Amino acid sequence: MSITAAASRIAATLIAMVHTRLELAAVEMQEEAHRLLGYMAWLILAVFLLAGSILLATLFVIVLFWDSYRLHAVGGMAALLALVGAAIVMKVRASLDSRPPLLSNTLNELRNDMAFATASEPADEQ
Repeated sequence: MSITAAASRIAATLIAMVHTRLELAAVEMQEEAHRLLGYMAWLILAVFLLAGSILLATLFVIVLFWDSYRLHAVGGMAALLALVGAAIVMKVRASLDSRPPLLSNTLNELRNDMAFATASEPADEQ
């Protein structure tokens, strides 16, 4: 085998490795964008529910002096919306805190490639 053939095979292997790693990075970026959109949807819902809770709590204070059981209904709805909104915010925070770092799979594969490329002695030689 000539040196040029060996060099071209090494170059082709390196290009294939870089191509694979770039595809992995692109997939991870797409997953991250999808995850971010999901978080944004939950946060918009939480903001809506918390705004409704504030509105109903204000209405609760306004009708505080009215007669009958309107207060219980308005107060119950305000409390319910506040609890649901707070639960959603806590869920999103927990999800954000527990996710792996960005491009962690790509970085792990690159570390594996570096470890393989810098191996000092082949396993066949003794």
